[in-house]
Amino acid sequence: MPRPVERAFTGARRGTSPLTSYAAVVRIFVARLAGTPVFDPAGDKVGRIRDVVVALRPNDPPRVHGLVVEVQPRRRVFLPITRIRSIEADAVIFTGAINLRRFEKHTTESLVIGELLDLAVEVNGERATVLDLAMEQAKGGEWLVTKVAVLRGAGRGLRRRRGETLIVDWADVAGVGAVQTDQGAAGLLAAFEETRPADLANALRHLPDKRRAEVAAALDDERLADVLEELPERDQIGILSRLDAERASDVLAAMDPDDAADLLQDLPPAQAEALIARMEPREAAPVLRLLPYEENTAGGMMTSRPIVLPPHATVAEALAEIRRQDITPAVAAQVYVARPPVETPTGKYLGVAHFQRLLREPPSSLLGAAIDNSVDPIRPDLPLREVTSYLAIYNLVAVAVVDELGRLVGAVTVDDVLDHLLPADWRERDEHATGAPPIDAAGRPEVSGGA
Repeated sequence: MPRPVERAFTGARRGTSPLTSYAAVVRIFVARLAGTPVFDPAGDKVGRIRDVVVALRPNDPPRVHGLVVEVQPRRRVFLPITRIRSIEADAVIFTGAINLRRFEKHTTESLVIGELLDLAVEVNGERATVLDLAMEQAKGGEWLVTKVAVLRGAGRGLRRRRGETLIVDWADVAGVGAVQTDQGAAGLLAAFEETRPADLANALRHLPDKRRAEVAAALDDERLADVLEELPERDQIGILSRLDAERASDVLAAMDPDDAADLLQDLPPAQAEALIARMEPREAAPVLRLLPYEENTAGGMMTSRPIVLPPHATVAEALAEIRRQDITPAVAAQVYVARPPVETPTGKYLGVAHFQRLLREPPSSLLGAAIDNSVDPIRPDLPLREVTSYLAIYNLVAVAVVDELGRLVGAVTVDDVLDHLLPADWRERDEHATGAPPIDAAGRPEVSGGA
């Protein structure tokens, strides 16, 4: 794939802006800018680039209006291209103020990453797929999309057949404005390949329904499961409902059991039962065990897949489990020790071995010698308020949950508690913001004269 900024900056004098020194030859490939940090002139990071806003024109190259920048807390705002001072491969620097009102796309505008990548077009009469678009600064100072990276002679969709990658002039491309029933999503996903699931989920929320469905269809089951866990309830249901039943059940199986159980409880009962019936019994079992618990109890928010080992396991084995990439930091903070079987519900629960304690023990020593049983486990019916107090009192990031027989059935982590303490619509709070004051170049709220 092309680099974000082509070799236009070579030889720039120290202390000069690349865009000022070489404005005529700077070519920036938009998709490669996704996730690039945005800084003010003082060097403080304000946010990250999520897209580029352009206006398509019938007989001329698209005009670039500005950048979509994601600022905390996960709000997308608009940064005019006229405020950009320089664009490097790993940083964009702006000047002036940035308005914190939520970005809203005008009907005459298009998003390069969200809407134009993966389009089927024609290049000199041959079918091709858009991989990326490049923008350049014209002599008059405005920014235009002048080049298009395309894949010619290849199949559509995520698994493309081999083809020829070309960079062509915008004037040689036809069909960009046409409505397409199946656009694919390989280019968009490549732009977000290195992002966290929460960031991709936020990007999905801002796409049209059709484009969102295309992206969901192109994601593999594990990645889509991770993304669904970060979406609001209505978006989860919307995406899951567009999948065929077989795929939907596979995605549910790839989700954490507690998140899958929460989603199933939000679905119509008939649909939930049909999806559970399609899941493999071993995948459905941990989800089914969580469904009877009330939502705001320890049982309703716990994960049924903590790290569980028997007392005769070694410290080295415990550390190997903690190092697994798919384990979240809160779950990896401690290993739960129980008699076999070690799948929840386990045999008799013995205690917990904290990560810090494991680091101090010889790797060959037995896990049973590193058990801390000074903090009692909690019961599944303990209300949210008491679970929160328990974690706070003992400065815990997680706590074991045991049933009436003393078996470990799961663990509540601090992120589970936060999910339930926050308002139900916390993931989409920025959608309700009616406006916010602009901030100056140093990231402070901009104040009108006399204030």
